[in-house]
Amino acid sequence: MPVDEDDSGYRWRDESPSRLRHTVAEVLGSFPRRSVDPGDDRKPAAVLIAMADRDGEQGIWLTERSSGLRAHAGQFALPGGRLDPGEDPETAALRELHEELGIALPRSAVLGLLDDYPTRSGYVMTPVVAWVGDAAEPVPNPAEVAAVHWIPLSDLDVEPRFAPVPGSDRVTIQVPLLGGHLHSPTGAILYQFREVVLHHRPTRVDHTDQPRFAWE
Repeated sequence: MPVDEDDSGYRWRDESPSRLRHTVAEVLGSFPRRSVDPGDDRKPAAVLIAMADRDGEQGIWLTERSSGLRAHAGQFALPGGRLDPGEDPETAALRELHEELGIALPRSAVLGLLDDYPTRSGYVMTPVVAWVGDAAEPVPNPAEVAAVHWIPLSDLDVEPRFAPVPGSDRVTIQVPLLGGHLHSPTGAILYQFREVVLHHRPTRVDHTDQPRFAWE
């Protein structure tokens, strides 16, 4: 299925789980994703958007990082982290899901990738989309995860706020979620997921910035 410029007639809510999985794989397979070479200045990392079914409703898991972590403690994030030597993004994202939430998925669960997102903290994040289906409840690793939040896809299908960043000529994306706003890079990645996967619009986000608190 080609990615249309604006397939406003598509309604993901009307898809059965099996059909939705097939559709998402087709859309990501035809999506002309942008990759970024980390070079010598950045480290490769991966995050996982795990599409799961809960009581007949599709959604994803968002973690709240443990207060004991050295970086970005207490922030909302997708399961993920730095690539180990010899890993590709898919392998690293699946490993991180298992380490953080206790859920093991086979490589065949991966549906595709979104655009790489270079961060101010020196990483190139590759978003990996995978299908969990009917899975057991996650068991968070307390060393890394303080809480797990279930986010229905309908909660992600919202318009974001594009806010200026003091000291930058780029805007940042803020997604209204969990009683506040989810900031970039996670906010930007989930906005692209919404655009590409839920609406079949090849929207780019790698040119956007992060809020100042993420890099000061």
